[in-house]
Amino acid sequence: MWMFLRRAWHSEIDDPGKVINCVKVGIALSVVSLFYYMGPLYDGVGETAVWAVMIVVVVFEYTVGVTISKCLNRATGTCLAGFLAIGVHWLVSKSGNKFEPIITGASLFLLASVANFFRFIPAVKKRFDYGTMIFILTFSLVSISGYWVDKLREMARERFSTIVIGTYLCILTSIMIFPVWAGQELHCSTIRNMEKLPKSLECCVAEYFDDGEKCSDALVQHQLAYKCILNCKAIEESMVSY
Repeated sequence: MWMFLRRAWHSEIDDPGKVINCVKVGIALSVVSLFYYMGPLYDGVGETAVWAVMIVVVVFEYTVGVTISKCLNRATGTCLAGFLAIGVHWLVSKSGNKFEPIITGASLFLLASVANFFRFIPAVKKRFDYGTMIFILTFSLVSISGYWVDKLREMARERFSTIVIGTYLCILTSIMIFPVWAGQELHCSTIRNMEKLPKSLECCVAEYFDDGEKCSDALVQHQLAYKCILNCKAIEESMVSY
C-alpha cells in the first residue's frame, strides 16, 4: 500500500492536472446534487434528477474537447431517440390495442438493429459510437416504458431537462475551472516523448558497450522509457481527434 501511494504521489507531481480534474468532477457532482437537496429545484425535475447525476459521472472527461464531444453525442442521441419513440407511441395509439405490441416490438427491433449496424462503420465509430449507443438505450427505455405509462411526453420532457442540466454543468465546469485542452496536452506529450526517446537509446548503447557491470535502477528505468512512448499512441490519436 505504501509503495502504491508513493508511486501515485510522484505521478501526481509530474501531472498535477489529474488532481485538478478530480476536484472538477467533485465540484460538478456537488452542484448537480443540489437538485436533490433543494426543494424548489427538486420540484422542477422530480425523481429524474438522478439522471443528471449519472450524466455528470459518465460524460465528464479530462480534456474539454472530449467532454464537449460526449455531451453533444449524449444530447443528440437522446433527443433523436426520444422523438422517434414518441412518434412510434403516437402511431401505436392510432392503431388500436391489437397491433400495439406488434408495432412497438417491430420498431424496437428495426431501429436497434440499424443503429447497431452503424456502430461498425469506422467513421461513425470514431466520433459517434457513444451517441449511437445512447440512442439505442434511450429508444429502448422510452419504448418499453411507454407501453404502460400514459404520460410519455411528460417523462420525455423531464428526461430532456436532466440532460440539459448535466451536460451544461459538465461543459461549464470543464471550461471555466482550469481548462485542459487536447491540443495543449498533445503538444506536451510529444515533447515528453521526444525527451524520453534519446535517453532510452543512450541507455541501450551504454548497456551494449559496458564491461559487464550491473546497470543502475535509474539507467534501467530510462532504458524502458520506449514502452511508455509506444503505449501513448492510442492516447495521442484520441487527442488529435479532439
